[in-house]
Amino acid sequence: MPDGRTAHDGERRRAVNGRNSGPPPHRPAVWPGAPTPLGARFRAGPDGVSGTNFALWAGGAEAVELCLFDRDGSETRCPLTELTHEIWHGFVPGVQPGQRYGYRVHGRWDPWTGARWNPAKLVLDPYARAVDGDFTLPPEVYGHVRDWPQQHVADTVRDERDSAPYVPKAVVVHDDDDWSDDRRPKTPWADSVIYELHVRGFTQLHPEVPEKLRGTYAGLAHPAAIDHLVRLGVTAVELLPVHHFAHEDHLQRRGLRNYWGYNSIGYFAPHAAYSASGTGGQQVGEFKRMVRALHSAGIEVILDVVYNHTAEAGELGPTLSLRGIDNRGYYRLQPDARRYADYTGCGNTLHVVQPQVLRLITDSLRYWVTEMGVDGFRFDLAAALARSMHDVDMLSPFLAVIAQDPVLRRVKLIAEPWDVGNGGYQVGAFPPLWTEWNDRYRDAVRDFWRGALPDVRDLGYRLSGSSDLYAWGGRRPYASINFVTAHDGFTLRDLVSYEQKHNEANGESNRDGTNDNRSWNCGAEGETDDERINALRRRQLRNLLATLLLSTGVPMLVAGDEMGRTQGGNNNAYCQDNPTGWIDWSLLDSPGWRTLFDLTSRLLALRQAHPVLRRRAFFSGRPQTADGLRDLAWFTPRGTEMTEQNWYDPAATLGLYLSGRDIPGRDARGAKVTDDSFLVVLHAGHRPVSFVLPGPPWAEVYDTVVDTSREDQSAAPADSHRAGATITVPARSVLLLRVKPA
Repeated sequence: MPDGRTAHDGERRRAVNGRNSGPPPHRPAVWPGAPTPLGARFRAGPDGVSGTNFALWAGGAEAVELCLFDRDGSETRCPLTELTHEIWHGFVPGVQPGQRYGYRVHGRWDPWTGARWNPAKLVLDPYARAVDGDFTLPPEVYGHVRDWPQQHVADTVRDERDSAPYVPKAVVVHDDDDWSDDRRPKTPWADSVIYELHVRGFTQLHPEVPEKLRGTYAGLAHPAAIDHLVRLGVTAVELLPVHHFAHEDHLQRRGLRNYWGYNSIGYFAPHAAYSASGTGGQQVGEFKRMVRALHSAGIEVILDVVYNHTAEAGELGPTLSLRGIDNRGYYRLQPDARRYADYTGCGNTLHVVQPQVLRLITDSLRYWVTEMGVDGFRFDLAAALARSMHDVDMLSPFLAVIAQDPVLRRVKLIAEPWDVGNGGYQVGAFPPLWTEWNDRYRDAVRDFWRGALPDVRDLGYRLSGSSDLYAWGGRRPYASINFVTAHDGFTLRDLVSYEQKHNEANGESNRDGTNDNRSWNCGAEGETDDERINALRRRQLRNLLATLLLSTGVPMLVAGDEMGRTQGGNNNAYCQDNPTGWIDWSLLDSPGWRTLFDLTSRLLALRQAHPVLRRRAFFSGRPQTADGLRDLAWFTPRGTEMTEQNWYDPAATLGLYLSGRDIPGRDARGAKVTDDSFLVVLHAGHRPVSFVLPGPPWAEVYDTVVDTSREDQSAAPADSHRAGATITVPARSVLLLRVKPA
């Protein structure tokens, strides 16, 4: 049988095996209700009767059944007969918050044209605001017969087994929160410091967080967790995905889980497994209380969101939600409509050009801002969202809608400016309003400190705000999210301890994860008892952190890097929901790692105190006054300003002068902003170097504020030097010197 389409004279092929016998005879009344808002909304209906309005967009469907589930799992099916602009809707009197529900959507089964309706599969409401249960992915949850003998046509054979007993249910949630007592920090971009963390991993091992709260939203809201963030000095947490997600089948077969959560299936629902209070809607209130607690501490909440693909994967994936509602309406399909266009590497790509998909995403974003209190979003593989029909288009519908939306244009927007499709690398290309993860900053800083930069041209741009990428269209230096590490890749400690990835625990024969780590192990692969190597590694960590926090742009730290967290060389710990992926708080009890925390917090305090370190405009590099001082100047170790040729020469030492006298802009009262001036010296060489401190008009005296060659970082050094003096810069170190003007 070479083509399943010709089987049985063209009839639909089905595996009839345990089909549900249908709804019980007694159904609740279903009143017409309203087509908006989408999802399930508890409210007062006609004559003040309380109940829930259900509304589902299912463009090409022939019929939709609302399925209500009792505590014992028994199902009641209620046909939705009202259809308005492709939205099926109805009001069910008496349905209260906490009610579990799903949908069965009827339509053609014709995978060759992209039609994959299968009413035997209970599908999750895309607008569900709470989800109860876990996706375990047995064969029953697949719309096709997964074990069909002829696998090349297996996705065309419809599976008739009922999936309802095996899939989570949506939950009706009551809107009863008043945000009038919440005060959003509204930290300006230039003053922001982002701290990327995992809700579960951050507190799972925290000894001061009660055990029952560890790994939850309530755990992150606990004073012990918030106190660490405040003492460190960050202004925002960027949470790895908290949209409800599913664990991939290949991980479940290996006894693993998707720890990071980049496999979303519920764009309105906080992931239920992170709730300490329950999964029957309680997770919504717990998330909101977490946001309030962080706001009270002056910390913003940014969500890492995955709107580029869903957990339904490719044509051989499960039918969980969108595929069973309208496959052709929600996903990008290839010319062979059985197949999915995959710009994400995850099997499918949401078709953001379609109005209903764009509405789903923007409704979700607005919901998290207005009803859940969050302050911004980091968009995973944002280039996939910016594609029009095929190519990345900075005038795409998605970017245009965001730009004019009165809610979304006011929150923090961060793009991961690439995807895996052709033309997907778009660093520097996103329009104003957007900031971007700047991987060119990451690569240049890593290469400098491991001695792999051929010259310092690229490093100069990265340290000063990446004007070559962002000085257009009114963008500012804070368009660059500077980072050296992220959740994806080595931790900072592993970056100086491993040259090769060690991902064997992921069960993929170490094939997963990037090979382009740009790391240096300082002389031994992995952990060692050699104190000389360990001392060098700690110094390199201080160098990397100092470089990041003294650079112009918005710094992003990864949770645990400030205390030497390690993943044992695993650079792709997406499935390591165990101590490999969790924060080890005992590190703070070790003097060697506590000093790293001290340096990080001291650098962040310096950054907060000095506007010259968090500029709102790009440097001009030109003299601002008659004495010839510029807002930014670059120096060689000889104390002379760098020439054009110097930028092309191999160099391990670079000095940059930041003038606090020439900061553009004014403060809130209209006064000119002035600050101290600083000289930063970065030396990546393996031997000490002599450095001549620039004389007048640059300075009279230099006071050392930070010296990364020192182990003790609890206080500033007491060194002071006359301008023109020759100082010795220790091997592999950063010096920050405060200028006393001439």
